[in-house]
Amino acid sequence: MSGVPYTFGNATTSIPLSQLDVNFATPATLGNTTVGLGNTVTTIGNLTLANPTITGSIPQITVYTSGSGTYTTPTGARYLYVKMVGGGGGGAGGGSGTVGGTGGNTTVGSSFLTCTGGAGGTPNGNGRQSVAGTATIGSGATGIALSGSQGNGGVGYGITGYSEGQSGGTSPFGGAGAGQNTNNTPGGDAAANTGSGGGGGSSQVTTQGSGGGGASGGYIEAYITSPSSTYSYAVGAGGSAGTAGNSYAGGSGGSGVIFITAFF
Repeated sequence: MSGVPYTFGNATTSIPLSQLDVNFATPATLGNTTVGLGNTVTTIGNLTLANPTITGSIPQITVYTSGSGTYTTPTGARYLYVKMVGGGGGGAGGGSGTVGGTGGNTTVGSSFLTCTGGAGGTPNGNGRQSVAGTATIGSGATGIALSGSQGNGGVGYGITGYSEGQSGGTSPFGGAGAGQNTNNTPGGDAAANTGSGGGGGSSQVTTQGSGGGGASGGYIEAYITSPSSTYSYAVGAGGSAGTAGNSYAGGSGGSGVIFITAFF
C-alpha cells in the first residue's frame, strides 16, 4: 500500500504488530489537510473534486400569515432568508366618515426585524397623504429595509355631488385597495397578506370631500447568516376601514406576512 512504511502484499511469514502500528499511525493527506486514522475533520483546503455529486436538504420555507408565536430554526440550517411586511392602513370614509385604522407591526425576534404598519387615510378631502410604515434591521442580519408607500390624500368636494375616493399605498406584494372614481362607492379592500393600504370612500355630498387611502407597511428582505435556535414572530393585522358617516366607507388594509427560508 503506497504511502505507508511497510507493505505486506507478498508476505509469507507472520506480520510484526509493531509494523502494523506504524502503518496505522501514518496520517493521510487530503489537499493541505493531514488526517489521522480514526480522526474527524470538517475543513479540507486545496482539494479539487472531479465531477462530484453533492447532495443536501432542499430549502425549507415557512410562511406566517397571521398571529404570533415562535419560529424554530431547522437543525443544520446554515442561514435564513426573511421577507416580511407590516400591515397596511385602512382607507378613510368619505364625507363625514372616520379615519382608517393603522396597520399592525410585523416582527421577527421582537425588535430584531421590525416592519411597522401603515397609517390609515384621513377623511373629508383634506389632501393629506397617510404616513407610510417603516422598517428596521437589527445587528446580526443584513438586507434592505424599505418604508412603505403613502396612501393618496382625499380630494375636495365637487359640484357633481360626489368626489372620488383615493387609492391606498402599494407594498412590494401589490394588492392595494382602489379608490372609486365613477360612482358613489366605498373604497376597495387591500388584498390579504400584502401589507398594502385600503382605498378611501367617495363622498356623496357637495360640502365634504372624499376619503384618503391608507398607507402600506414597511418591508424587509434580510439574510441571517448565524441564526439563533428560535425567534419570536408576530404578523401585523390590516388596519380597519374608516366608517361611512354621511357618505361611503373606506376599504380595509391588507394584513402583513412573513416568509422564512432556511438554507442548508
